[in-house]
Amino acid sequence: MLKWAIIFFVISVIAGIFGFTGVASGARGIAKVLFFIALAIFLIVLVFGVMLGVLVF
Repeated sequence: MLKWAIIFFVISVIAGIFGFTGVASGARGIAKVLFFIALAIFLIVLVFGVMLGVLVF
């Protein structure tokens, strides 16, 4: 999921350079949402791994 967030961020930067502000803001919003979802999943897995005392990955 973090990979998709990076892809949308790159699309946003490229679209911003070429002047497509609508596309850039849309891609930025999608990248931001995907990043926070990936961060939340990481934190949940980290907490469960610490609580259970086992290696999750």
